[in-house]
Amino acid sequence: MNFDRVLTELRNIGFTMALVAITTLGVYFLVWQPGITHGSVVFIIPVVIAAAQWGIVSALIASIAGVLASAFFFFPPLYTLRVRDPHEVVNLTLFIFVAIVVSQLAMRLRRQAEIARQREIDMRDLYAFSRRLAVAFGVSDIHAAIEDHLANVTQRKVALLASGRNALAAGSHRAGIVVPDEVLAKAAEAAAIQSDPVGGVTIKHDNEDVWLVRAVSPRTPEFGVIAINLGRETQEGIDSLRARVDTVLADATATLDRLGVAHAINEAHMRSQTDQLREALIGSVSHELRTPLASILGAATVLSAAPALAGQDKLQALVNDVRNEAERLNHDIQNLLDASRISSDGLNPHTEWADPADIIHSAIERCRRRFGSRRIVLDIPRDLPLVHIDPVLVQQALVQIFDNAAKYSHSESQIRISARAMDGHMAVTVSDQGTGLTPGERAKMWDRFVRGERHAATTNGSGLGLWIANAFIGANGGKMHAISAGADLGTAVSIELPVRQVAATQMEGDADE
Repeated sequence: MNFDRVLTELRNIGFTMALVAITTLGVYFLVWQPGITHGSVVFIIPVVIAAAQWGIVSALIASIAGVLASAFFFFPPLYTLRVRDPHEVVNLTLFIFVAIVVSQLAMRLRRQAEIARQREIDMRDLYAFSRRLAVAFGVSDIHAAIEDHLANVTQRKVALLASGRNALAAGSHRAGIVVPDEVLAKAAEAAAIQSDPVGGVTIKHDNEDVWLVRAVSPRTPEFGVIAINLGRETQEGIDSLRARVDTVLADATATLDRLGVAHAINEAHMRSQTDQLREALIGSVSHELRTPLASILGAATVLSAAPALAGQDKLQALVNDVRNEAERLNHDIQNLLDASRISSDGLNPHTEWADPADIIHSAIERCRRRFGSRRIVLDIPRDLPLVHIDPVLVQQALVQIFDNAAKYSHSESQIRISARAMDGHMAVTVSDQGTGLTPGERAKMWDRFVRGERHAATTNGSGLGLWIANAFIGANGGKMHAISAGADLGTAVSIELPVRQVAATQMEGDADE
């Protein structure tokens, strides 16, 4: 029994004695004023109150103090603890028996009420835990839900250390607490912990804190390993908390099994590993293809300009086909590399002040061969404001839009490119007279690897172009929109880039100086 508990018991005994004293005054008034013969039965009241509020020790003290007060104040000879009448001795003995029985009943009722209240709290927490699991989107959300549920129920700091297979490499920072190295090492022995029949192991750290390490579920290692900081508890407190943790984890794992969370975690891990492998494969293959493809493009360009092929229409056509297909393959490889960059590393634009007209003209030159015989109509004012963007990313986005406009329009059609500055942003619109968009195609056109069913068999492509363009424009703080009156009625794709007037004014002032 620690010092705090002793102080609590002494305070409860003091309250009990005060309650007995108040009852004694009340009984004294009942005996001497109205003329009631004996009022010792009233001392049952402090016994019941002490049992219900402060426990069995206070109840026993209340019953003994009540008997002594009755013998001293109300049984002759008065003001002594001697009782002359044998019948009164029987009454006092019966009173002690009744007081003890009543105190035990009150204590049992109190414990049952506490158990019922705690069970109600546990069921409420478990219901909230189930609801949180139902809306979890990934493994990290599931682990966070398990961790928060245990911390809330046990009122201790809890760190969930991923799965038992990789606990040592898991992030011990999840709960915002520092997990000691020896605790992490013990968590790495998840297989041994899971077979431990007593529910985990306890580790005493250098600062005297005791840690409990155990698997969330002995049958499902995917649920992870937990480390709970029990603080500086006695062995009795540790055993009590361990039993509490066992009960909570039994309910939690039952809920996890019922919801099929282990299967979801396995699928999420497999998807993550598959995505990583796919991105690595795409990046590796794409880089390996760029070297021979550059040689093919260079050779085809030299051959197309060679004097020996002048007048050789068939050979010239073959060389042009090689060059065109090599350029198309190079474009597709660049799309794969851009997609891998967006999915894995993210985009970190290198912004600078740039003239949007220069970016548009540069993108047009890159797509000149793809435009072919299509008529390009430009509507670009000369007084467009400078924009603070990554010109390379914006140019690549425009190339994707130009490529789509050429790919899905007739060879003799018109492509109109216009630019306007208004309302704090600059808009570049590319309008074609091509196949247009249906409502279903417009809803999915910004998704990755999505192509319209109308063009899948007639037009090549990977379905990455507009997704890449949208990501590049979004990285520059812009937005993309598409408007179409319907199938075969053309499409207008617009990009909007923010114009930072304050920064532009400051740059112009610096230039004047």
